Amino acid sequence: MTNVNDLRAVMQQSGVAFGTSGARGLVSAMTDEVCAAYTQAFVATVKQGFDFKQVAIATDLRPSSVRIATACAHQLSQMGLEVIYCGAVPTPALALFAQSQRIPGIMVTGSHIPFDRNGLKFYRPDGEITKADEAAMLACPLQPLVHADAALLPESPLAKNNYIERYKDLLGEGALSGFKLAIYQHSSVGRDLMPQLFSELGAEVICLERSDTFVPIDTEAVSAEDTQKGLAWAAQHQVDAIISTDGDGDRPLMSDEKGQWLRGDIVGLLTAQALKITHLAVPVSCNTAIEASGLFQHVSRTRIGSPYVIAEMEALQKTGAQSVAGFEANGGFLLGSTVADHPSLLPLPTRDAVLPVVCLLAQSKQQHKPLSALVAGLPQRYTASDRLQNVATEKSKALIEGWSVAPAQMLAALSLNETVATVDTTDGLRVTCRSGNIIHLRPSGNAPELRCYVETATMATSTQLVKSVLEQLVKI
Repeated sequence: MTNVNDLRAVMQQSGVAFGTSGARGLVSAMTDEVCAAYTQAFVATVKQGFDFKQVAIATDLRPSSVRIATACAHQLSQMGLEVIYCGAVPTPALALFAQSQRIPGIMVTGSHIPFDRNGLKFYRPDGEITKADEAAMLACPLQPLVHADAALLPESPLAKNNYIERYKDLLGEGALSGFKLAIYQHSSVGRDLMPQLFSELGAEVICLERSDTFVPIDTEAVSAEDTQKGLAWAAQHQVDAIISTDGDGDRPLMSDEKGQWLRGDIVGLLTAQALKITHLAVPVSCNTAIEASGLFQHVSRTRIGSPYVIAEMEALQKTGAQSVAGFEANGGFLLGSTVADHPSLLPLPTRDAVLPVVCLLAQSKQQHKPLSALVAGLPQRYTASDRLQNVATEKSKALIEGWSVAPAQMLAALSLNETVATVDTTDGLRVTCRSGNIIHLRPSGNAPELRCYVETATMATSTQLVKSVLEQLVKI
């Protein structure tokens, strides 16, 4: 890089930019210089509000993650800060540790996106950075970057151990005895942590399909291959649930006893019910069963992305709400406050994959119902989603902007025999039809993808409608 004076210049030259959750870019673009620049800007921004002498770093299992973490750690050392390297742990485990120590944290992860990309997710001592923090980082003047070979410090087990103890304390010893659980390990950073946790909670655990190559699991768009795997595994092993996460362990992928993967927003809804949450913040893409259930005093709808959910949770807390939480359509659950029945469960306002899993399993045991019966007790609205990959964000935005002023033209262009009832442009274009069917299009904030969400009265209809919409989008 040349003539780099601030992070905005780094972004323009490298293409590594902020998305809905942290900075993302091609691995080839995430050079040591780029990683050092982001780290320097992050520390300078956080120092405006906090005093600290340590920074925690962790990684997912992508081939590029350790190298990127090393570059960040070297920059921190050059700034006189001590690095606590937590190794490969789930993102929420790093967030919990940083929060408990009142220090910043950097998570090296690209989440679910393909392994030729990676990213950085930043945590202040009190939680995720905000959009205002991102703006401050972009304008932050950079000092000259120092080049030198560097090695990571020895790994600390504290983040992993604290995370496991959080959920052992929540449920109690042997709380999941009698359950038989399958862990779909693939390349999830939590693939060893989860078997340990659930075994220590008393469950019988079997591990499936560990992968030495990175597998980009997207919990919002489960592949046809993984759908079939779930059904086959459940039939073969007779388990109560199959459990997995995305690559960095902040989004759950959970099946019922039949091997049917549960939608993330339904998992979130059941988790909020189990915790007796009164006030919810959820993205506009989540299932309308949330409001239809009548379980919550208040539901706020936000743009898609954890920063927006977190901002709304903070706003709800200022109103004096009794208990506050949020979740996303990908299943990641954000706990914004303490809850009455579990006062020792501290807030963790970042996406978490383990809390929803343990809550649903505990509810299943308490009510003597399989997971499928818990789902059946909710209003029956079904969401399906998928995406077109390798679609330039600018192209997606232009298409959606045009249709936002003429949504009927979108329905016609997609060959849908529907009429418009309401339109929501909170994030992308979400059209509710008079039939009750919902079609929602938006560009991904993390990758060059055009996402499609559909909600109808049956799963078969939703699945077919997503397929039909995407086929028409390809033609367009």
